[in-house]
Amino acid sequence: MAATANDIFNLIDIPSDNEEQLSDDSFSDLRMVLDADMNLCDVPDSNCFQRSYLSSLLANTLKSNQVEINTDSKSLKSIARLKEPRDLFTLPKEPECAQEAARWPSECQVVDMKIHHIEVMPNIPEVYYTSSGKEIVVKVIGEDAGQIVYQYNPMSAVNYFTRSISGGNRIPPSCPVNGDLKFESRFESGNLAKAVKITETYYELSIRADLYTNKHMQWFYFMVENTKKGVLYRFSIVNLLKGDSLYNEGMRPVLYSCKDAVIRKIGWRRCGTNINYYQNDLNSIFSGEDEQNSTYTLTFNLEFPYDDDCVFVAHNYPYTYTDLQEYLIKLQNHPVKSAYTKLRLLCKSLAGNNVYYLTVTDPTEDDSNTKPKKKAVVMTARVHPGESPASWMMKGVMDFITGDSAQAKELREKFIFKLIPMLNPDGVIVGNNRCSLSGRDLNRQYRTVIRETYPPVWHTKLMIKRLIEECGVAMYCDLHAHSRKHNVFIYGCENKRIAEKRLQEQVFPLMLHKNTADKFSFENCKFRINKDKEGTGRVVIWMMGVDNSYTLEASFAGSTLGSRHHTHFSTIDYEMMGKSFCETLLDYVDETPGKLRLRSKIVLKLQKEGSSADEPANIELSDYSSDEGELSDLSEDEKRKREEYILTAPPPSPVIPNEKKNSQKPSQWT
Repeated sequence: MAATANDIFNLIDIPSDNEEQLSDDSFSDLRMVLDADMNLCDVPDSNCFQRSYLSSLLANTLKSNQVEINTDSKSLKSIARLKEPRDLFTLPKEPECAQEAARWPSECQVVDMKIHHIEVMPNIPEVYYTSSGKEIVVKVIGEDAGQIVYQYNPMSAVNYFTRSISGGNRIPPSCPVNGDLKFESRFESGNLAKAVKITETYYELSIRADLYTNKHMQWFYFMVENTKKGVLYRFSIVNLLKGDSLYNEGMRPVLYSCKDAVIRKIGWRRCGTNINYYQNDLNSIFSGEDEQNSTYTLTFNLEFPYDDDCVFVAHNYPYTYTDLQEYLIKLQNHPVKSAYTKLRLLCKSLAGNNVYYLTVTDPTEDDSNTKPKKKAVVMTARVHPGESPASWMMKGVMDFITGDSAQAKELREKFIFKLIPMLNPDGVIVGNNRCSLSGRDLNRQYRTVIRETYPPVWHTKLMIKRLIEECGVAMYCDLHAHSRKHNVFIYGCENKRIAEKRLQEQVFPLMLHKNTADKFSFENCKFRINKDKEGTGRVVIWMMGVDNSYTLEASFAGSTLGSRHHTHFSTIDYEMMGKSFCETLLDYVDETPGKLRLRSKIVLKLQKEGSSADEPANIELSDYSSDEGELSDLSEDEKRKREEYILTAPPPSPVIPNEKKNSQKPSQWT
């Protein structure tokens, strides 16, 4: 009987270390080529295959940039391996090369200009705005009594995503025709929909809803040109949706002056006076049938530092898809960091943008079987595109664990870090606040199995599932920003399944609070699982067996703690928070006797103080130093209890039974 393509395919041995690194395309291409070759020639019976014939056949037919075929001299079996280097992403090798252009929905216009912001923050923390109690409340006037000077809202024939264009529909920048301010937002993360000139110095602004929705108006980022120095302007953003806002508690927007960046080397800074945030009149122009919720206005005064300047105004410090790609290019080309940092493609977004992930770990291999497997630490960011502080915290994490400090080296020796720095690149690109191009909040879709609609979520879950099976996951953390609370804090998952682990989920956040007492608030942390959060990454990953599953939230505003009381966070503060997270992780997994005793003391103290999921007790640790070595002053009963509660953090991940393997391995596991 003549051999089939399957006979040949089955003779090719896929080594276990490469099996999951071969993409779907590699397998399908191989089968397709072999099927075609079967139709062109007579192939001997599979039992009679000789090494020369099979090698020649595969060499002449298999055309792949990823796979090479070699034949074992003893077994005569052909072995498929990935070629080196395994560059499974599309970023260029040279840092001066232009990175892959962002893909936009086909209906979106994009201004043909390159935007770059220097990363220079003020040396002194910027204080909150202090309300006088006399801030004005301006009624929405609208275009009937004003002049539209800017209007852009991308429209599709159907109200859902259909196709994308690399770079978007490029248009040249426009020029102001008179002395009016010129507005623009047709660039990455920009989302101004309309600007209406009411007077020479007062403009009403409307921001765009998330694409293919009519809601989620909160993030804003736009450019202003043709400025005049010394003129006090007033801006009112009149269609915001959140009822509570930190703008009523001292938060100020951020401003970037291009002339300041060149002349004074000043980057983003806080701006605005006479700031007020309030509900619009129910009889205003926004109270029609299409508005199910009340709308709110943010109004503030602004004085520009220069004439004829180009100024950017935003809700918070932007971090775009292009910013991420530029960072990753530098990282992959670094002569030292590239040795222990691998950049891979997790999947493609709906628009075809790359969703990257980094693997960071010590590449040294230990042949001994006595050394335990490294566990994984998984961190993700920007599932909500309007939460740019998450990207700055992730940058702090990436900078630290790829650095040359002794702590970073120890972390790389202990763990395999899997970092997904931008889960929702489409939303970031188009300036959405919360949704992907599906029009849905991705952080409510982790229970879904719809791969085609939510590819970043589907592939993230698959990656974590495989890590749990292969090595265990010590910690999962999803990075976010919060618009209604101050400080940095954590949402965790209360452990009710095992009595012996009660309150252990509070240990890491408490240690993080003690390491960053001027930024992180343990009292703001919550550990209860509410029903409306059951589809979030934190809860679903916890249900998969990862006890230490967290959401790290950073305020858009700043801190109310200690020396940083009522001061804004800067990008440096967010990055330092990422660094502190890593340092605390190292303390948390330290298995020296002193640190083990410290963690057991923390649990006992939390239990004694009545700490709960809704109201965690911020216990004092000054008397519970890890250097406190002996328990000789304790009673025998106290000694027994403390030894009983010594933690071996991180707790082991459960073993998940192997499911039936599919012959085609997903390409993102490389």
